Amino acid sequence: MQQLIAKADVLVEALPYIQKFQGQSILVKFGGSAMEEPAVVQGALRDLAFLAAAGLQPLLVHGGGKAISAELKKYGIEPLFINGLRYTCEKTIKVVDQVLHEKINRELLRFLQQDCGAEAAAVSGKNVLRCERISTPDLETGQPLDLGYVGRVVNVDTEQLGWILKRRQIPVITPLACDMNGQAYNINADMAACVIAAQMKVCKLVFLSDVPGVLQDPEDPSSLISSIYCEEIPEMARRGSISGGMLPKLESAAQAIAEGVGKVHLIDGRLKHALLLEIFTDQGIGTQILKK
Repeated sequence: MQQLIAKADVLVEALPYIQKFQGQSILVKFGGSAMEEPAVVQGALRDLAFLAAAGLQPLLVHGGGKAISAELKKYGIEPLFINGLRYTCEKTIKVVDQVLHEKINRELLRFLQQDCGAEAAAVSGKNVLRCERISTPDLETGQPLDLGYVGRVVNVDTEQLGWILKRRQIPVITPLACDMNGQAYNINADMAACVIAAQMKVCKLVFLSDVPGVLQDPEDPSSLISSIYCEEIPEMARRGSISGGMLPKLESAAQAIAEGVGKVHLIDGRLKHALLLEIFTDQGIGTQILKK
């Protein structure tokens, strides 16, 4: 009986947060090697389904890095990353589209619908995101480096995504976009999540990954930085404190906050119920990005 009472107490403790966020949109970006662990993926999706059942309006943007790299190698294409962004040639964009849409998105959707009993909708980013081609600067010379078919989202079809949310469905979005001519582009999933979050005016943007948050020492999980101000990010990048895939993530997070997103959190998706702990408790479990 005491165990049952304890479970009821947990629900009661969550009530103020459920009431606070009911009807509000929360965008979750799921990626990293955590996506390679079925139990982690399933746990995160169950948490997402709980949010929807509790009256929140979650959106999901997923990556596919390791699965894409593995598929590329089957075609004899060696993955290449420049400043944390995947170089994407004409062959690569076709593989990226195939893996994201036919494999990862389909599997996430199936689990949400069949195992979690949630209403969800597959959304190809090509149908809701418009982009422009980008390059990236050489960190030593400052000269632009070509990335191939890699883009930056400039517009989000908020009406279509809003319509899905009104139907009480969870949009499961692939990080792809098209330019004005209909050419498909690979979009860094973190960057896509930030732009979608800003244009959808979500109250929270949560990154679920395979690290505890931003670490001072990438090899030491105990060196977690609990809070980072947006204004500190350029200097941290210059010093080399943040690099690789974390750099575009934090830069995009800062931009999202500047454009009105309430809060951005980077948390460890491998931690059981990490998403629920982040939203329904006051205790921080990762790194939060703030504006001074």
